[in-house]
Amino acid sequence: MQSDPRPRGARLATVLAVPALCVLLLPAGAWLDLTAPASGPGIDVASGGAGWPWIVNGAVLGVLAAVVLLRGHTQRFGWVLAAYGLFWSLDGFAQSYIRAGLTADDAWPGMTFALWFLNRFGAYLTAVIAGLLLVFPTGRFLPGRWTPASWVAVGMLVLSGLAVLVAPAEGEQRIDSLPPGIDQDPTSLGVLAGHGPQVVSLGIALGVAAFFFSLLTVVVRYRRSAGLERDRMRWLLWSVLVIVGVLLIGAVFPLPAGDHLGAFTATVVPPAAMTVAIVRPALAPIQELLARTAVLGAVLAVLVLADVAVLGLLTLALDDDLSRAQVVAVVLAVAVLLYGPLRQRLSALVRRLLLGERTNRYDVVAGLASTLETTDDTSEQLAAVAQAVATAFGVPFVSVEVERTHGERLVTTVGDRPGHVRTLPITYRGATIGSLVLPARGLRSQLTLRDQQLLGDLVRQAATAARASQLAEEVQRSRERLVTAREEERRRIRRDLHDGFGPALSGIVFQLEAARMTVDRDPQAAREQIEKVSAQVQDVVADVRRLVHDLRPPALDDRGLVGALRQQAETLDLPLAITAADLAGRLPAAVEVAAYRIAGEALTNVARHAQASGVRLRLDVTGDDLLVEVADDGVGIAPDRTAGVGLSSLRERAAELGGSTTITSPPDGGTVVSARLPLRTPA
Repeated sequence: MQSDPRPRGARLATVLAVPALCVLLLPAGAWLDLTAPASGPGIDVASGGAGWPWIVNGAVLGVLAAVVLLRGHTQRFGWVLAAYGLFWSLDGFAQSYIRAGLTADDAWPGMTFALWFLNRFGAYLTAVIAGLLLVFPTGRFLPGRWTPASWVAVGMLVLSGLAVLVAPAEGEQRIDSLPPGIDQDPTSLGVLAGHGPQVVSLGIALGVAAFFFSLLTVVVRYRRSAGLERDRMRWLLWSVLVIVGVLLIGAVFPLPAGDHLGAFTATVVPPAAMTVAIVRPALAPIQELLARTAVLGAVLAVLVLADVAVLGLLTLALDDDLSRAQVVAVVLAVAVLLYGPLRQRLSALVRRLLLGERTNRYDVVAGLASTLETTDDTSEQLAAVAQAVATAFGVPFVSVEVERTHGERLVTTVGDRPGHVRTLPITYRGATIGSLVLPARGLRSQLTLRDQQLLGDLVRQAATAARASQLAEEVQRSRERLVTAREEERRRIRRDLHDGFGPALSGIVFQLEAARMTVDRDPQAAREQIEKVSAQVQDVVADVRRLVHDLRPPALDDRGLVGALRQQAETLDLPLAITAADLAGRLPAAVEVAAYRIAGEALTNVARHAQASGVRLRLDVTGDDLLVEVADDGVGIAPDRTAGVGLSSLRERAAELGGSTTITSPPDGGTVVSARLPLRTPA
């Protein structure tokens, strides 16, 4: 059994220590900001404003790190995220500490470290961000040759921060208003005097190169990912879209504390998205979220461009700068006029580009149904189904495979088959009659519950088309069998007439001619010859009756259906009770013969196997069907008995006319054979 990865006991306290410190620094920093003077060296040095908003970033990141570490997921990623949060919390706290404790004449203890951390060690923030990107979402570097390259990038990040730590503060970087005892450069190297800016520039170059390498690993990891890992990478992509959207909102609608909002979004949203991706990636359908966020970002971008264009034209027209109130009015007017219709159209465009036509569910299903109605060719129908699925979901490959008789398969394909596919069964009334093959990877291959419902509707259309294909093939084969059977029957009749009746009649003619020639000189021989001819004629008549009976039982024409069945029961010595409607002239010939054969076979089975004391025969017309029912009070049919030739022939005779036969044994004993035969021949 796999052990629980969640921390316990002392390990739990260790895991929570860093996130707890990030959160506890927030009230301390806020108190320092409240007690800080309105002006002074501390305010000048920590020119970024109050420190508590930056501690908020660290506190949120600490909470996110705790969520990851407590769930036991990807420990390395969780610790890097915790370090990222601690960085921001300490950075903000250092700013609050400097603002409150640095004056022209005095400084609080540890001020040198606070200044060093704020102005120097903060350079490693970029390194921590790059580290998060290098190990997300697995907690490990990319495998293969990317692993040593990632370690090289980590080394470059370390050197980048180290360059900032050891470079002397020169020129504008020098702070001259510090009280005695405060060292601005506790880690700088004197040998680098006069080269501080160059060393810092080199460090920045190393950091930028390593950071872009971390972005490259994100792209490579995304391209290699599939399934759940691909969804996790999409959460990171979504966070990037959110950052762009917030920046655009800030450009269109200037907000108070906009700098803090932008920094909070850029700092917290990506780690938050990474945390969701690791802990609970199915929190929301990420493809839907991506589409909606992309639409919003596109709308905001267009609004920004429209605002810039309108404001530029107004400035040129008025030949003067617009007031702030006028600018706000123009921005609001552009937003009101463009946002609604623009959002709707861009939403449709983006969703179509990202996800295909799946949002237009009715149009997709209705369009496919219309195409199937106007197409008779089976291959074209299946091609229409494949094309409809490909268009609806925007996937590059769809294959519809349908089982045909005798093990054959009809395959229709759109696009080139990718390396990874998934197969969905096509069922019709509970029976699998084919399969639908789709790509297994890619954004468009991810299906929400609504997408699955749409796919189900299309698959049902495919099932109908596939079943229609099978039925069309069965009809064609049935026609071929009918034609073959008809020609075989004609050949048999011709053979019987030619090989049987022909020679027999010719022989009779020769014998009659011989009798005529001998009647005058030997009357006795002529009489004997005529007696032989008479016997041969009787044999020929019997053959004719047999041939006619095979084509249609003569009793049906002589006695009708009821009389013919009564006659058969008398022959079988069965006590038959008949209940019959008036069927005179109402039954087609094929139905009458089928009813006679089915009922006759049922009566024969009763006589042979049922040991019945009574038999009931019912003939009735219900709607457009003839009901034939034979019920006996015999021993019934054993449940484990397999259907023999006789029972199978009952079903086959009814099926030939599109009818059905049921054979049951009621609880009170006996057997009931019930057949329904359509009276109307299909057009």
